Amino acid sequence: MSAASYEGVVLAAPFSLVPQRRSDKTTQRLVAEVLAGVLAEAGLPAGELDGLSLASFTLAPDNVVGMCEHLGLGCRYLDQPPMGGASAIAAVRRAARMVAAGDVAAVAVVGADRNDGASFARLVEDFSVFAKRAVWPYGAGGPNAVFALITAHYMARYGATRADFGKLCVAQRANAQGVPHAVFRDRPLTLADYLAARPIAEPLGLYDCVMPVAGGEGLLVMREADAAAAGLAYAHLVATMERHNAFPADPVQERGGWALEQEEFWARAAMAPASVDCVETYDDYPVMSLIQLEDLGFCGKGEGPQLVRGHTFERGGSLAHNTSGGQLSAGQAGAAGGHLGLVEGLRQVCGAAPGWALEGAQTALVSGYGMANFDRGVCAVAALLATGRRR
Repeated sequence: MSAASYEGVVLAAPFSLVPQRRSDKTTQRLVAEVLAGVLAEAGLPAGELDGLSLASFTLAPDNVVGMCEHLGLGCRYLDQPPMGGASAIAAVRRAARMVAAGDVAAVAVVGADRNDGASFARLVEDFSVFAKRAVWPYGAGGPNAVFALITAHYMARYGATRADFGKLCVAQRANAQGVPHAVFRDRPLTLADYLAARPIAEPLGLYDCVMPVAGGEGLLVMREADAAAAGLAYAHLVATMERHNAFPADPVQERGGWALEQEEFWARAAMAPASVDCVETYDDYPVMSLIQLEDLGFCGKGEGPQLVRGHTFERGGSLAHNTSGGQLSAGQAGAAGGHLGLVEGLRQVCGAAPGWALEGAQTALVSGYGMANFDRGVCAVAALLATGRRR
C-alpha cells in the first residue's frame, strides 16, 4: 500500500504547560491555556484557526464540540481521538490530510487532563468495561498490574534485568534536568536509587511507574506556505503509521502494531532507524520503550537488553531518547502523555528547545501507544519529523 505524501503540510508552534502534581484547575481551563499558548507561539488569531483536535480523559461531560463553543471558535474541522497515548500522532495524521486536501488551513492538536488527587483513581476504576468487570473486582485495577505482567514476561523470555530498565530511567532523568516542563527537572536519579526504590507490583518499582500530573501539550498542523510567511520554525511530516490490535493472539504482549508497519514506514521515510537524530517513545513503563525500539527496527525482537547495554540514551551520547525526560521524568498529563514526545520531537528539529537542544538535530522519530483496556495496549502509532525551518 502506497500512501500519498504530506507535501505542503507542516507542524509548528509547539507548546507545553508546566505540569503540576495536583491542581484544582478544570480540564476545560487547561485546554484553554494550551490552545492560547499554541496560538501565541504561532502569532495566529483565534479567529483564523479552523480546526481543533482534542484528546482528554477528564473532559466529560464536555467534548471537543463543547470546547469549540466554550472557546468561541468557529471551526471547519473537529476531532477527538479516543486512543490515549496514541491520540497525538493519530490526530496529526488526520489533520494533515485535511490540510493537504484544502479543507482547512490550520488545526490545533491539543492534549490536556487534570489531576486533582482523585481524578486518576476515578479514571482507572471506570476505564473500560473490561477493567470494570474482569480486573477491578479482583483488586487489580489500574495499569501497574498490566505492565508488571508484561515486564515480567519480557524479562523471563529475553533476559532483561531491572538494571536494563533502570538505565533507561536514569538516562531520561538526566535528560530532564533543567527542562522547565519536566516535573523532576531538579531531582537527579541514580541507578542505585532506582534499584533500591520501593516495590509497586513485582517486578516494577517506584521509578518504573509514570507520575500522573495536571497539564497539557499542543501544536499546529498547517500549510507550509503559511508557516513560512509567518516566519515560524516548522517540521515536515515525512512518514507516519497507525495500527490497532495487531497481535491479539499473543498470550502476553511483547510486540505492537509497529512491527507490522515497520518495513513500509522506513521505506516511505527513505532512511534507516540508525540515522535518526533522536527518538521519543511513549514511556509510561520502560518495558514499553524497549518494545517500541525493537518493533521500530533499532534491533531485533528480544534484543532490547543488548541495545540498552550498548547506548547511553542521553543527549550528547548515543541513541538520544526521550530528550526532555519522557513521561517517567516529565510526568503524564493523562491523554496529553502521547503529545509530550511529539511536541518534544518538534522542538528538537525546529531548534526550539533552549537549554536542552540536541545539537544539529534534523530528524526525530516519535512513537505512541495507548488504551490498555484489559491486559495490553491496543493502539500503536509513529511519525518521522524532519527539519523544515529552524529558529
